Amino acid sequence: MLEQPGGQKTVLRVHRPGYHSLTAINSELAWMAALRNETGLVTPMALPGNDGALVQSVDAGKGEMRFAVLFAFEEGTEPEQGASLVASFRQLGVLAANCHAHAERWALPEGFTRLTWDADTILSPDAHWGDWRDGPGVRGEIPEVLSRGEKAIRAKLSGYGKGADRFGIIHADMRLANLLVDDGQTKLIDFDDCGFGWFAYDFAAAISFFEDSELVPDLLAGWLAGYKTVRGFSEADLGIMDTMVLLRRYALLAWIGSHHETELAANLKDSFAAGTAGLAERYLSDGKIVR
Repeated sequence: MLEQPGGQKTVLRVHRPGYHSLTAINSELAWMAALRNETGLVTPMALPGNDGALVQSVDAGKGEMRFAVLFAFEEGTEPEQGASLVASFRQLGVLAANCHAHAERWALPEGFTRLTWDADTILSPDAHWGDWRDGPGVRGEIPEVLSRGEKAIRAKLSGYGKGADRFGIIHADMRLANLLVDDGQTKLIDFDDCGFGWFAYDFAAAISFFEDSELVPDLLAGWLAGYKTVRGFSEADLGIMDTMVLLRRYALLAWIGSHHETELAANLKDSFAAGTAGLAERYLSDGKIVR
């Protein structure tokens, strides 16, 4: 957090190199502003620099220039993950449905560009977050199990398709860690991964790193209850949820391998591949993960 000369609290986000272009960052900011202005959702507000531009270039040291955006500070705390977890997921569902409903009707600004999150960009060797095959612990019998799982995921997603009622702009990381609750108001933050993907993927992202928890069926029920107060969710959408959960798990396995320097990756690296293979085996047996 940075405090400006006049006392205003702000947050400076410095982008990691090579992940997003200038056009992509401006596109993210455009969607956040549209959500705030057209739906009433509270999203981060970017502040212009002296030149009027929302995205600036800053010297990160040793001559390395990076893109950076200054945001107005948002008050609030992450929702508690206790007895009210199902209620929190109901709120997540409401937020997701509002975002998806807006995505369906919003006319994309000229030049709008964001990453796409689909089978190829998550499962292929050149995926956005790296190759799951390079994830820690992917050895022994695990690669064979995961390869069969990948084939099954791709087949299911191909049949589901990318119609406008199920595929569009998504947050792609709508976890409780990216919510702020302030005096009863819930705010949605961290749109850095937003892009084009399946709407159902936003639930899979919400249970990142604990997909095998016994709480997941209740969390899904809560998420759906909130979602359906705003937007419809078809039987086909419900039938793809297990596939989305496993797809996200592969993405996270790749992420752990490509972000090994982080504390989270270090804590998960010893067991995550085996856990992912276990979920894949479950999925291959009857197409179900959420039970």
